[in-house]
Amino acid sequence: MKKILLLGTGGIAAHHIEEFAAVPECEIVGCIDSIPGKAAAFARANGIERAFDSLEEAIRWGGFDAAINCTPDGVHKATTLALIAAGKHVLCEKPLAPTYADALEMTEAAERAGLVNMVNLTYRNSPALQKARELVETGEIGALRHVEAAYRQSWLVSKAWGDALKEPMWLWRQSIAHGSTGVLGDVGIHILDFASFGAADGFASLKADLVTFPKVEGNRVGDYVLDANDSVAMTARLQSGALATVVATRFATGNQNELSLALHGTKGALKVETDGKNSSLSGCLGADVDTASWRAIDTPPVKRNARRFADALLAGRNGDPSFRRAAEIQKLIDGAFESSAEDRTVTFS
Repeated sequence: MKKILLLGTGGIAAHHIEEFAAVPECEIVGCIDSIPGKAAAFARANGIERAFDSLEEAIRWGGFDAAINCTPDGVHKATTLALIAAGKHVLCEKPLAPTYADALEMTEAAERAGLVNMVNLTYRNSPALQKARELVETGEIGALRHVEAAYRQSWLVSKAWGDALKEPMWLWRQSIAHGSTGVLGDVGIHILDFASFGAADGFASLKADLVTFPKVEGNRVGDYVLDANDSVAMTARLQSGALATVVATRFATGNQNELSLALHGTKGALKVETDGKNSSLSGCLGADVDTASWRAIDTPPVKRNARRFADALLAGRNGDPSFRRAAEIQKLIDGAFESSAEDRTVTFS
């Protein structure tokens, strides 16, 4: 039985409680929150044995094998490095770090220590995405020529998740001074991983355009200056030479949380769609290419990230998506910020 520490008790922590409940080889034995009393309340509500008000206190206790890092993005680095120094395996929430340099430092520290290190890129749980990659790798669509990827949200115009101009949980995501890096920093890692994993191809270059739209007069709500990017559009070349377009936006009215990926090749094409809970895959293959006909493709269940993390712990070998993979995606995000600021194409070695 692998004993797991939950670092952070915010909204995503409940997701991990649910995910690891389906993994009999793991048990969440402790939780941490820096707000006094919050960890204790969370522990009582979820049947967790121990609660701590600091990571230092939990490390001194030491009765755990691995940790799930659910802290805010800006403290992933310090907390993860502390866990690595204590010899603990880590499953970290995305993004791994706010910059590529920090993500690389975390990656190299975990690899030097020989510890299991994974990042919870939740859309890897999509059976449709996993099946699409398999079909690309087995040559079902031929040589890849064009990729279209989009992450569409609408919480800036919809109140389905709350009021974006009144509630702090949404206001901070629009304010650079409050730690936001906008839609690119928030979900860019998801759509860039979604696109390149599904395509089984890496990015060679990209050109990005980031936009912040006016929302209220003066673009300020109380202490929140609403200056973080709301939408990003990229054109890119993949390492195979394929052309890609990638977009992410919080202004996709009519879409709460939708990801899509289209992969067009010389022999066929695939389309992946998911809302994070359900996913579907369709293909235009073989003789259907001549009539532009699309058919649903069966997608068998796949291992979820919690299961893959447990398997890595049990085997003593690292799993995927790893810290290094997340660092590679963060390099693309840094490049997109640079590209937009300098109005130029950024290349990657």
